[in-house]
Amino acid sequence: MSSADSRPLVRLVTDGACSGNPGPGGWACLLSSGGHTKELSGGEHPTTNNRMELTALLEGLRALKKPCRVHVVSDSKYVIDAFEQGWLEKWIAKKWKNVKNPDLWQALAQSARPHTLTFEWVQGHAGHPENERADQLAVQARDAAARQPATPRSGPEGGLF
Repeated sequence: MSSADSRPLVRLVTDGACSGNPGPGGWACLLSSGGHTKELSGGEHPTTNNRMELTALLEGLRALKKPCRVHVVSDSKYVIDAFEQGWLEKWIAKKWKNVKNPDLWQALAQSARPHTLTFEWVQGHAGHPENERADQLAVQARDAAARQPATPRSGPEGGLF
């Protein structure tokens, strides 16, 4: 058995929600391994749906304490295709030129590095129990963010897109 095969297997189910684009948004992820499950969520206002989808994956990866095999389940083709279609490598090679949300993509590239990621796309709002739970948590976080005053993002990453 190779060392990669002996690493823990983690199932990471992610989702993001946003009302308006931009508007208040929420993200959520479910991490499960060896019979244990952890739920994480949070929100921002203002934000975009894509930022929330990316944040869900990022926060899930950041929660891992050691290198793992991570099976990501998402309803976001944007997130999955960036990894599976090689977009991420191209963006890195082009030094993130013309990439939306470069701050999150750079953090994701860094956070994914110690892990081996595989991806599974599921249709959103189609009855997949884990995706439905992640959506429920993301919507709750979005609603909580909507009740807070807007805090526009500033800095080198620029605006919301």
